[in-house]
Amino acid sequence: MTKNTLTTATGSPVADDDNSVSVGERGPLTFDNHYTFEKLAHFNRERIPERVVHARGTGAYGTFTVTHPLSDYSIADFLQQQGQQTPVFARFSTVGGGQDSSDFARDPRGFALKFYTKEGNYDMVGNNTPVFFLRDAIKFPDFIHSQKKDPRSNLPNPAAMYEFWANHPQSLHQVTILMSDRGIPASYRNMHGFSSHTFSFWNDKGERFWFKWHFKTNQGVRNLTNEEAAHASPFGAQQDLVEAIDRGDYPSWTAKVQIMTEEQAREYHINPFDLTKVWPHGDFPLMEVGQLELNCNVENYFAETEQACFAPNNLVPGIGVSPDKMLQGRLLAYQDAHRYRVGANANQLPVNAAKCPVHHYQRDGAMAGMCPAHAHQDNQGSGVNFYPNDRINAGAPVPRPTVAEPPMPVLEQAWVTRYGLAEDEDHYSQAGALFRLMDEGEQSRLVMTIAEGLVHADESIQQRMLEQFGKAAPDYAEGVKSALARLAG
Repeated sequence: MTKNTLTTATGSPVADDDNSVSVGERGPLTFDNHYTFEKLAHFNRERIPERVVHARGTGAYGTFTVTHPLSDYSIADFLQQQGQQTPVFARFSTVGGGQDSSDFARDPRGFALKFYTKEGNYDMVGNNTPVFFLRDAIKFPDFIHSQKKDPRSNLPNPAAMYEFWANHPQSLHQVTILMSDRGIPASYRNMHGFSSHTFSFWNDKGERFWFKWHFKTNQGVRNLTNEEAAHASPFGAQQDLVEAIDRGDYPSWTAKVQIMTEEQAREYHINPFDLTKVWPHGDFPLMEVGQLELNCNVENYFAETEQACFAPNNLVPGIGVSPDKMLQGRLLAYQDAHRYRVGANANQLPVNAAKCPVHHYQRDGAMAGMCPAHAHQDNQGSGVNFYPNDRINAGAPVPRPTVAEPPMPVLEQAWVTRYGLAEDEDHYSQAGALFRLMDEGEQSRLVMTIAEGLVHADESIQQRMLEQFGKAAPDYAEGVKSALARLAG
């Protein structure tokens, strides 16, 4: 059996990896311990900044297979033919906690997919819930600050969470989901995934359609109670996914979409771009698109899962964004986070690199040309680095006008200013409808979970939250009020 020789980072053979050079057996080290210094210096730099949100996660590779083509709605290459397969990388995560947090926190779960299509990478960056706490990205830093550890004690502070929610009734729908039995998924394999945001398709006729992704788990939905979560392994969800794939029990999801025409969007009684609201399935039924299967674990967690970079503006021809204000903010924030965390050339890392040819005029930056598997990622070699240029006939890249997105519709006579929530904005009916769908046991557990956090807030915050619950459903408020009284008594 051939043995590989241990080397330095630059390939020089290493004679001894156990002992540094010293002045005598008991003496100090000398300054020519270049190999010891290399190891220590690299060790100091082994961590990159963790994600501010979605820090704790796990990933796997798989395939997306089309079962019902969407050629009538989109020119997206990977959605055109029945049986068409596209390789994907998926990353699931908790949202609020850091790398040291538990897989079983009561928290939304990130559900991110990278499709390696023939026309570039398409990222579906969503959650396991169809709505979110906010509808405008300007409030996202404040919201996350309220959910993170207290700045003085560095401990979780439920009073701060409810103080934020008491001042933002738009969060009530997502709060109801989070505090319900659905708040702690039993595993990543046993939860649904949603784009949550509204995106757009366009077809070869230039027609635009608004749509939402739904990924329905084929394993069935399973959740944990607070008591079960308290006794579960903090890395149990990651372990579950890795071990399932290793034993050939590949998890899968049925991919579906809801589709709305531009005309329907103009006339519909709900703002279709409001992230705090769902589109009722009775009005916009789910349409099956394909099957997602995860069938290959990563070989190196840091190189692949930790350095994977997902962004909602990684789009392909046939798929675009919408006027969703939260989505619009993410178009800046996500790619900016990756440039900070991983570097300007993060998209050259193998897990992020496109599987199709890449040609552009972006140059230089740290780690440029770091993916030897892609000849085009050599910092573009000696090619021209500006456009337009006179090297088109020699292969210099040019735009392709045929993939241009149709104009984005906006309100007529729209004025550019700051638009707050209308006084009659309905934050409550969908939360109330969800509450009424629950059976008595589910309602009882929901109100007690809320009360166990809300009891730490002051009376003013409790009263404002009770008013919100009452506007959603009178029984909702009464249940929380009674649970608070039991905890206080």
